Amino acid sequence: MSYERIHLAIEEGIATLTLDQPKTMNAMSVPLQEEVRDALQEIRSRDDIKVLILTGTGKAFCSGADLGSMSPDSDGPSLGIQVKNLMEDLSNPMALELRDLPFPVVSAVNGAAAGAGASIALAADIVVAGKSAYFLFPFIPKLGILPDLGATWILPRLIGRARAMAVSLLGERMYGDDAVRDGLIWKAVPDEDLQSEAIAIARRLAAGPNHAAPELRQAFDRADTATLAEQLAYEAERQQGLIDSPTFQEGVMAFLEKREPRF
Repeated sequence: MSYERIHLAIEEGIATLTLDQPKTMNAMSVPLQEEVRDALQEIRSRDDIKVLILTGTGKAFCSGADLGSMSPDSDGPSLGIQVKNLMEDLSNPMALELRDLPFPVVSAVNGAAAGAGASIALAADIVVAGKSAYFLFPFIPKLGILPDLGATWILPRLIGRARAMAVSLLGERMYGDDAVRDGLIWKAVPDEDLQSEAIAIARRLAAGPNHAAPELRQAFDRADTATLAEQLAYEAERQQGLIDSPTFQEGVMAFLEKREPRF
């Protein structure tokens, strides 16, 4: 499948989806989002893909909404209604589909990740960024609107409510090392090492159990609202099924034979 605004490459079980509109800093135009959704459906349908790397070209990972394309329609509903409909029909499903992939997702943030672009980057299971890359949430201070595409759900869970409020109200940039320090992302590396680091992480994930990411996502999401007793019961229930699986049996055999497991 060929695309005009993104690039999709698949090699050795690793899919790399690259936002490829550097002239607009990979802004989330409607056509770009449609292509991303098509690509997500394509890679979800393939049995040979074990990891997805999400990245961008040029100076930005993604600059967020394509504000230049937003204009009210004098003969139709208000701009607010148009955007709400677009979010419900396209943008929100894209965010959910990304987070619901049956394998790990790695964001390799190569530059600015702003607005909805930051939300999409942080939807990944593991986020690694170049040291000069930054995360920016300008919604409130610059536009007077809420952070979206899941940012109000993701941010407090990653960095706590106090920091989430501050970065959202002040709109200050969080560069790579600061983002690591505050718990927003996993790792910051020299810019020139970003792609090789992302590939190294993806290869490690590809060698792991196929069900690892979905299991952990579900367990951590449940823990946000469960009591300790409820979470302990959930862990016991899931362990029953997982321990009876061939994956666990291979892991035990590899341990006893002092070798790496072959999942």
